[in-house]
Amino acid sequence: MDNKNGNIRPKKKSALAVHYDKETDNAPKIVAKGKGSIAEKIIELARENNIPIHEDPDIIEILSKLDLGQEIPPELYKLIAEVLVYVYRSNNKVGKIL
Repeated sequence: MDNKNGNIRPKKKSALAVHYDKETDNAPKIVAKGKGSIAEKIIELARENNIPIHEDPDIIEILSKLDLGQEIPPELYKLIAEVLVYVYRSNNKVGKIL
C-alpha cells in the first residue's frame, strides 16, 4: 500500500489460531486472530507452547474474515486440511528427532 510520499509501506503481520477438540467441537474454530502486535503475541504464545506454526498469507486472508469463535464452514475444510497436513508432518519430524 502506498503512503503520501509514494513509498510502499510494509503490510502488517497477521496471525490466527485454529482449535479443534473432537470431543466437544463440531468443526475447527477460530480461537485467536489479529494484526501487528496482536499477531506477534499469537505467534509468540504458539512458540512458547510448541504449537506448530504454518505460514500461508492466502489462508490467513480467507480465515481472518471469520469471526472469533466461529466454526470453520465446510467449504473451507480443504484449507484446514492443508494446515493439518503441515502439523502432522511437523509432529512426525519432532518424534523422529526425540
